[in-house]
Amino acid sequence: MAQQLLQERTPSGYTAVTVYAQKHAKEDAGALAWLVIGYGHVLDHDYAKAIEPLSRAKPRAGDLGDYVAYYLGSSYLQVGRSAEAAATLADFSNSYPDSLLTRDAHVVYAGALMAEGRAADAAALLEKDRVPLRADVELGLGRAYAAVGQTEKALAALRNVYYRMPTSAEADTANVELKKLGSAIPPVTLADRRTRADLLVKGKRYNDAVTDYRDLLDEVPAADRPSVLLALATALQKSGRNKDANQVLGSTPESSPDVAAQRLYWLAEVARSSDDVDGFLRLQGQLRQSAPSSPWLEQSLLATGNMYLLKKDYDHAIDAYRELQQRFPNAVRASYAHWKVAWLSLRQGRKSEAEQGFEDQIALYPASGEVPAALYWRARLAEEDSEPAKAAAYYQKLSERFRNFYYAELARQRLKVLSTSGKVTTDEPPPEDLHVQKAHLLENGGLVDFAVRELQAADTQDGNWALAETARLYQDSGRYDRAIEVMKRGVPNYFAVDVPELPRTYWEALFPKAYWGDLKRFSTQNELDPYLVASLIRQESEFNPNALSRANAVGLMQLLPVTGKKVAKEVNLHHYNPSQLYTPTVNLQLGTRYFKAMVDKFGSFEYALAAYNAGSDRVQDWLAEGKYRDPQEFVESIPFTETREYVQAILRNANVYKQLYGTP
Repeated sequence: MAQQLLQERTPSGYTAVTVYAQKHAKEDAGALAWLVIGYGHVLDHDYAKAIEPLSRAKPRAGDLGDYVAYYLGSSYLQVGRSAEAAATLADFSNSYPDSLLTRDAHVVYAGALMAEGRAADAAALLEKDRVPLRADVELGLGRAYAAVGQTEKALAALRNVYYRMPTSAEADTANVELKKLGSAIPPVTLADRRTRADLLVKGKRYNDAVTDYRDLLDEVPAADRPSVLLALATALQKSGRNKDANQVLGSTPESSPDVAAQRLYWLAEVARSSDDVDGFLRLQGQLRQSAPSSPWLEQSLLATGNMYLLKKDYDHAIDAYRELQQRFPNAVRASYAHWKVAWLSLRQGRKSEAEQGFEDQIALYPASGEVPAALYWRARLAEEDSEPAKAAAYYQKLSERFRNFYYAELARQRLKVLSTSGKVTTDEPPPEDLHVQKAHLLENGGLVDFAVRELQAADTQDGNWALAETARLYQDSGRYDRAIEVMKRGVPNYFAVDVPELPRTYWEALFPKAYWGDLKRFSTQNELDPYLVASLIRQESEFNPNALSRANAVGLMQLLPVTGKKVAKEVNLHHYNPSQLYTPTVNLQLGTRYFKAMVDKFGSFEYALAAYNAGSDRVQDWLAEGKYRDPQEFVESIPFTETREYVQAILRNANVYKQLYGTP
């Protein structure tokens, strides 16, 4: 009931949990129910309604008293009852010394103190919370110092927010507060202004950065002007304003070799993004001649290779990638460039060059992400050369070193060999740990995010239970995507180990059988492998039914509304509307039917998956480019890295599902 209330917050949901709270008024469970109701109203921004249930929760809140006090104090402050907010939070630190909400409570308490005319007390309170830096603390502190006339301290705190945290929610408010301090305040340093502009670019707020860089231009010393001009041009180019970027670059003096190289690089990028290939190559030639060892040439060569790859001009792509790898053999993208030379050589029919390229990839870049593919395709070519022993050696190395990678399973299909190693086991959560106890209480109230925070604060020195327990919390609440994310962060190399090496709970969190009844039913109806469909969903949405992509694709299988409408008509789904794509059953029904149409059209899961990701027209175009030995060769030839890895990941994941669960 609590989960449903917090997810939907409907009148019926509030009524159901209220009835439960009243029925268990003299029990801890009743207090938890009142907390859930109050928190629901907080999420609705209906703070007046939150006060009564939170007040009812307070007497029996127990270990969750800090949550009740914090949200009750916050609600009091939001409705203007500052004295009650201050009274609620005055002793928070002493009452709840181990609370994860202490700094949040201090921010609210300071706001209440300010409203009560106690700005000096608010400043003294927040001053103790300045490390690590937080925008809300600095904003509150700046306001408090301004109220007591300590302008210099107010200025420092508010400028911390505006200039060092410009993408925070508090930045604009801090700027308003700065203006209130008047014109007599010392001017901000140019370094702080440059920091703000650079952070805006990092936060992809390019238009705001453009404004700040332009303001800087008239004031920076002549020696710093080229750097600001280049930064301005970069922000303009990234915001799609190529003409303006070109004008700025044209006026940028070449004050140093690095500035000159960077200027040429961005001039070339402006030309490339404007589809002026000749201009791009001419400028790159100047960069090559004037700065042959510059990292800006490295970046430009990578852009060249990728440009020709998309144009299907593979020979020119090879030239660019080869030059990058040879000029910059230790650069971050050198292994990728080397791999593209080897692979495209194979696609161009230069088999011996490809064989040498695959071998060099393994030797020169043994830790690179391209090694599994290099091992596999070198083995395939050895088979074609009637060298079975050599092929087996490559397959064996691939299988052992990259257990659950896409290519490792393909290698095992040829070898029929499996290997195992020692297992990892997990411990039970310590029941006596206060944070663990609070986590379980919060879980019972559907307050899963709070429960996870408590687990993260628990003492984990005596066991490795926290990862599995955190994933379980998310799984049990139906938030499979968060469980997957937790496990991916906790075991980033899970694909490189055999299934028996990790606890079953790890694998089930990574590869859940979510919505399995409907998933299996609709997959079977469409003659699809349920595990392949589960793998597709894992890749598309990680089983988040509310997922919405930047392209407006919706739900578990990430269907576009126009696609959903078309398929709904095909399956005679009456009274269909686009919002139903958020309903798992409907999304699965339409998504499996749509994917089945792709399989029927192309006759291979590899082709169908590529079409699902990149579109049917592109797949037809790629297939028309020439003959492939098999679908695996087609997959490695996909020019879009995202699509190539997408197909490989789904097929790999389907195999893991089969290992875990057997026959669907």
